[in-house]
Amino acid sequence: QVQLVESGGGLVQPGGSLRLSCAASGFAFSNYPMSWYRQAPGKERELVARISAVGDNTNYADSVKGRFTISRDNAENQVYLQMNSLKLEDTAVYYCSTRTVFGRSWGQGTQVTVSS
Repeated sequence: QVQLVESGGGLVQPGGSLRLSCAASGFAFSNYPMSWYRQAPGKERELVARISAVGDNTNYADSVKGRFTISRDNAENQVYLQMNSLKLEDTAVYYCSTRTVFGRSWGQGTQVTVSS
């Protein structure tokens, strides 16, 4: 079955950086696009970034363009989210996700808190 395990969240000051990782298993990772979503308290889950199966195409939410970078390592079945110049409003639970033949799958999420 599809398993997605996020790591790398934590507490960071405004302007700081974090790198999230997502370890994937149970499916042909290199065949599928991968995405990062986030959900802040009291808000709907939103798409943050998406990367194509081979990593040659990326898309970002307007709110993170120029600050976040999504990447993947198909040899290691990992997808990453490098987050720079973090803002208070980036505070959320971040989820790794993909849609395969098995349907939409989600990781358990990792908390990112931006606070001074």
